[in-house]
Amino acid sequence: MMTLYDFMGSGNGYKVRLVLDHLSLPYTLVERDILKGETRTPEFLTKNPNGRIPTLQLEDGSFLFESNAIIWYLAEGTKLAPADRRARAETLQWMFFEQYSHEPYIATVRFWKHFLPKLTPLQEMELPGRMEKGYAALGVMEQHLGRHQFFVGGQYGLADITLYAYTHVAGEGGFNLDNFPQVNAWMARVAAHAGNVFIDRKN
Repeated sequence: MMTLYDFMGSGNGYKVRLVLDHLSLPYTLVERDILKGETRTPEFLTKNPNGRIPTLQLEDGSFLFESNAIIWYLAEGTKLAPADRRARAETLQWMFFEQYSHEPYIATVRFWKHFLPKLTPLQEMELPGRMEKGYAALGVMEQHLGRHQFFVGGQYGLADITLYAYTHVAGEGGFNLDNFPQVNAWMARVAAHAGNVFIDRKN
């Protein structure tokens, strides 16, 4: 059986748990508190030298890290990962967009505001720029979703899972989604697929 090392408030970890649930794959969940440095211990660094969650231990004892790599591995050959060459490239396009243009701003600001007791002076200085770039990413999504029900091929898949993870909790970082009706409609459609898999909002 696979073992998932995760922090339940993480959107990146949420992606993996959502895919595991969709595919009915059995796994053991081991929580690691990133706020207490539990992924920076010598023992954990033997699993993931980058000291981050999610980290997935496969049945053969080897480890995979980086959330989008993990979900691609899990979904290969399933309905969540398209078989068509162009659709696969478009899925990767949106997954790369999430990691470079979305997550560094929306997820980072959410972490600062939702999990930290107080922002540092440097974070305070960076906040307006990160908010601006987060809204820019939401604008790109809004434009695309004005023409499409889901991000790739008209059906729910990895691109939607990837972008939903932090978009649906963007409000916890102070992002106002009222001006993004297409994003909101899309989130409702994705939530219907997500079912009972939730990100932890209690921390």
